[in-house]
Amino acid sequence: MSKECALDPDRLFSDPDRCAHICVDMQRMFAEPTPWHAPWMVRVIPAIAALVEQQAARTIFSRFIPADRPESAPGAWQAYYSRWPMMTQAVLPPDLLDIIPALSIFSPPARIVDKQVYSPWLSGALHSRLQADHVHTLVVTGGETEICVLATVMGAIDLGYRVVIVSDGVCSSADETHDAMLAIYRSRFGQQLAVLDMAEVLSAWAPQPR
Repeated sequence: MSKECALDPDRLFSDPDRCAHICVDMQRMFAEPTPWHAPWMVRVIPAIAALVEQQAARTIFSRFIPADRPESAPGAWQAYYSRWPMMTQAVLPPDLLDIIPALSIFSPPARIVDKQVYSPWLSGALHSRLQADHVHTLVVTGGETEICVLATVMGAIDLGYRVVIVSDGVCSSADETHDAMLAIYRSRFGQQLAVLDMAEVLSAWAPQPR
């Protein structure tokens, strides 16, 4: 399997109306002091906000929606929520599920899709929406690099999308696994994705004159 990137960054955005931005789980419950707090999130907010502002109508925010309570979750998720019962909907203040204010101001026109697991693809609704919009390239930002971003990226690849991961637009709670995951993206998936920085994406995916 080739470890070299076969996707030409200059061509990824050659048809800008067929590109979309998936912003993964930039929610208050990860940005604020909760047991799931991701301290790095604040570092990527300015870069993501710049992209959302430029491409608001082509942005979809995913939101991770916890189970109502541990016993209502399926299978192994029950043990997961038994570890963090304070993060279930029965306990968590509902406004902590919201997209952070710096990004939510762009919705609408940015859209929101909810999910109950790491992947946003299981229900089929997101894929159907993107297919209806004739999207073939997805720009992915958000958190965490090696969990929900990974699930978003792998599902997109399986469904045949070309993927752009924004290196300074994804975040994690752990340096080691964040860095390792970016290295894996670059070295093992070069035929199906590109890792670019935000300046490259903003330049290449500029709004087109009407």
